[in-house]
Amino acid sequence: MESEQLFHRGYYRNSYNSITSASSDEELLDGAGVIMDFQTSEDDNLLDGDTVVGTHYTMTNGGSINSSTHLLDLLDEPIPGVGTYDDFHTIDWVREKCKDRERHRRINSKKKESAWEMTKSLYDAWSGWLVVTLTGLASGALAGLIDIAADWMTDLKEGICLSALWYNHEQCCWGSNETTFEERDKCPQWKTWAELIIGQAEIMYIFWALSFAFLAVSLVKVFAPYACGSGIPEIKTILSGFIIRGYLGKWTLMIKTITLVLAVASGLSLGKEGPLVHVACCCGNIFSYLFPKYSTNEAKKREVLSAASAAGVSVAFGAPIGGVLFSLEEVSYYFPLKTLWRSFFAALVAAFVLRSINPFGNSRLVLFYVEYHTPWYLFELFPFILLGVFGGLWGAFFIRANIAWCRRRKSTKFGKYPVLEVIIVAAITAVIAFPNPYTRLNTSELIKELFTDCGPLESSSLCDYRNDMNASKIVDDIPDRPAGIGVYSAIWQLCLALIFKIIMTVFTFGIKVPSGLFIPSMAIGAIAGRIVGIAVEQLAYYHHDWFIFKEWCEVGADCITPGLYAMVGAAACLESARKKQEGIVGSSRVCFAQHTPSLPAESPRPLKLRSILDMSPFTVTDHTPMEIVVDIFRKLGLRQCLVTHNGRLLGIITKKDILRHMAQTANQDPASIMFN
Repeated sequence: MESEQLFHRGYYRNSYNSITSASSDEELLDGAGVIMDFQTSEDDNLLDGDTVVGTHYTMTNGGSINSSTHLLDLLDEPIPGVGTYDDFHTIDWVREKCKDRERHRRINSKKKESAWEMTKSLYDAWSGWLVVTLTGLASGALAGLIDIAADWMTDLKEGICLSALWYNHEQCCWGSNETTFEERDKCPQWKTWAELIIGQAEIMYIFWALSFAFLAVSLVKVFAPYACGSGIPEIKTILSGFIIRGYLGKWTLMIKTITLVLAVASGLSLGKEGPLVHVACCCGNIFSYLFPKYSTNEAKKREVLSAASAAGVSVAFGAPIGGVLFSLEEVSYYFPLKTLWRSFFAALVAAFVLRSINPFGNSRLVLFYVEYHTPWYLFELFPFILLGVFGGLWGAFFIRANIAWCRRRKSTKFGKYPVLEVIIVAAITAVIAFPNPYTRLNTSELIKELFTDCGPLESSSLCDYRNDMNASKIVDDIPDRPAGIGVYSAIWQLCLALIFKIIMTVFTFGIKVPSGLFIPSMAIGAIAGRIVGIAVEQLAYYHHDWFIFKEWCEVGADCITPGLYAMVGAAACLESARKKQEGIVGSSRVCFAQHTPSLPAESPRPLKLRSILDMSPFTVTDHTPMEIVVDIFRKLGLRQCLVTHNGRLLGIITKKDILRHMAQTANQDPASIMFN
């Protein structure tokens, strides 16, 4: 029931004091028929006496306001409870935009008074570009630092560079003249733990993995509990207007940066690309406090966070445009045109900084950059479709299995002892991963090897093909060839790695360390795609006279590119697993009752909201005088109140209805009071 229906019944009495505009709903309610001091925070004090003089304002019963200052100026005054939001509350978008509009109007009105005011106006106009520039610089620098540190600590599990301890394996052998083409990764400067400690290579590998995992979960638990997980779902929630204090703070930034390196180096089935978005948003939130335009306005601050999320995706995948699209389509709730250009600029700055650091030594933004020179053919659509089906099955299996494990975790000791869970998962991962060279590799390194096309300089087992001397016609430099022993051995190892990655990713995602889902999903798809690619390649080689191959795959032609299949599989699994980041299924039923009704087996699980339902809401009858209702709202701090008649619900009165009533009784336009 709207408040106007109550007004027609005649249940409001005297006229209230006129008010112009205020900085919050509470101030407007406090001005209803009582004396108000803006420096007073106790409601009881507001009722004492007939006249109280506050800062710049004097309010009396039946009196008027003796001031020429706009009440929105109160937003700049340090009044307790004004301009702030409690933790786990939502912001008032209309109010924040009104604050920014009034601030902009005030700056423009003063900029012609002096050179200093003109300088302040220019500084305010350019502060948006400055803050996104700083965010891009910090995001690119931290991403480069994380990549370099993670590579070094990952190689530390295998051995150490005696000539320079801060070099990883590849850097250690750069200056060596004793490397060969077959053993390009072996040099005298690099010593494995098996050479330094005879027979202890596996033990040292497990020791370093457990040490990194234990240190990561301990830092998260003690210093920054918000540093665990991916962070993307929470970033989407914050950008929609939700307040989570400390989630984007300096401690979260520092701990997440350190523990992300440790988690990746421990060998757990997780990635660093998702958490990089969280790191970039932490940078944007911290830099926004340097500019009053953003530090005092939550809505404006979310424009900076949108640009920061674009910068995070840009450094994670080397795709500035992809970062802007991700911010626009996936995470942002409010995205004006100026934020689009600032997001693109922040993504470009972050990518430029990362490219300048060159953490991978290939002058690229990502490790698994690759180019293919052979086009795909029409008959390859069928295996591509099969990879898409595999990606969908993987996504469905992962979501169901991970949700089931998360429920199981809450009912077991793992939920009470997160450190123990991380140690157990890290130990199982290290023990099983060590014998297989593809599971022992860093996940990004594995994706790089699976994407790579076999050329004359490749010495991987995946490129161990036999040279066919009976080929009558050579069309390409490297035609399709029969697979050698190394390829068949690699296929079996990849099959085992696929099973291992699928199982461990289910149990790893959700533990209390920084963990991303993008890279493990890409690795699973890349493994499946490479296996399918090799199978199709050999099928086309031995049966090139079949009608599906006859037109394109003649003898001596480079027809099939297995690395392309790995890329298609990675894309399919990445898109399916991304659904894990989505919220509640749109077709899910919402249940407020204690007992859930029976649903079809194929329907999604219902959302039970009874535990958060207010079973005894505040109610008034339709005969309650409006001055009493106003006093109830002011005293109890209500946001809404139900109206009943003989126990039957008639409607609801909200705080906005009270404000409109107060404006109408003061013969003022409600729109001018609430939104100007």
